[in-house]
Amino acid sequence: MQALIQSIGIYVPSKRVSNDELAKTIDTTDEWIVSHTGIRYRHFAAEDEAASDLGVNASKIALERAGLKPEDIDMVLVTSSSGDYPDFPSTACIIQDKIGAKNAGAVDMLAGCTGFIYALETAKNYILAGSAKNILVIGTEILTRVTNWKDRNTCVLFGDAAGAVVVQAGEDGNRGIKTSVLRSDGSGADYLLRKAGGSRNPFKPGETDPTDLLLYMDGRRVYNFAVKVIIDTINTLLKNNNMTIDDIKYIVPHQANRRIIEAAAKRSKIPVEKFFMVIDEYANTSTASIPLALHTLVEKGLLKKGDPIITVGFGAGLTYGGNLIYW
Repeated sequence: MQALIQSIGIYVPSKRVSNDELAKTIDTTDEWIVSHTGIRYRHFAAEDEAASDLGVNASKIALERAGLKPEDIDMVLVTSSSGDYPDFPSTACIIQDKIGAKNAGAVDMLAGCTGFIYALETAKNYILAGSAKNILVIGTEILTRVTNWKDRNTCVLFGDAAGAVVVQAGEDGNRGIKTSVLRSDGSGADYLLRKAGGSRNPFKPGETDPTDLLLYMDGRRVYNFAVKVIIDTINTLLKNNNMTIDDIKYIVPHQANRRIIEAAAKRSKIPVEKFFMVIDEYANTSTASIPLALHTLVEKGLLKKGDPIITVGFGAGLTYGGNLIYW
């Protein structure tokens, strides 16, 4: 029995914003953004769209491509850093209801930008344990709603999107989510966070700084952490599976910053062409970034059934990890 990725669907809001458009309201330039991040565009959700709406649209496409009905889904796993509500109800339950998955359990998984990787491994283990046959794994984000638009160093980084895959039980020895590496380093929890709004620093009207409800990032520390753990994760997956980088068709990294990925490629001596990136079009969409890249690979005909790929990510928590997948 294997846990197979049977289909993938994405949803990208129609509003596409260029660097030049941002530069009209923010002290920045297209040249600076591209040179420091590799980002040229990002997409903004409509005012009446929430994270669940993006996730629903991506899920419907994934279900249709898998030839499944909503009631065939046993579990809905959603990973998001910008869910519909703070903490509860879960965005997974809202999506479960909206798509009509009446037989499914539903749960949110919080692992920052590494969430999609964690959710794939969780789905795999549900299936191998015999607890589910069809699982929807969804990464959906409206990060532009929690971005501090007065912080020119971070606000240019983020965009909105959703991606969903159907993970299904099947018998195909040449395919499936084979193994994963899931790690964390909570000592860096304050490198990337929203400082207020939880039980540590609850919102107090008239007292709480409104910017403390928005995303804060220590860019230098996150950069150093990310480069190191990308390399560590790839090397661990290769070693654990007696493989070399030449055995891997593509590495699909979390699309946070092109400079991070290029630095990891250089230090690891892995050709940067092995890393598949779509950050120029979508910016950093957190948990949606890996399914966006996977979808692009499929649509361009660059990924065929049985191709070995590695996903690798890092994010708030701090968390990091990767999956070895035979597509």
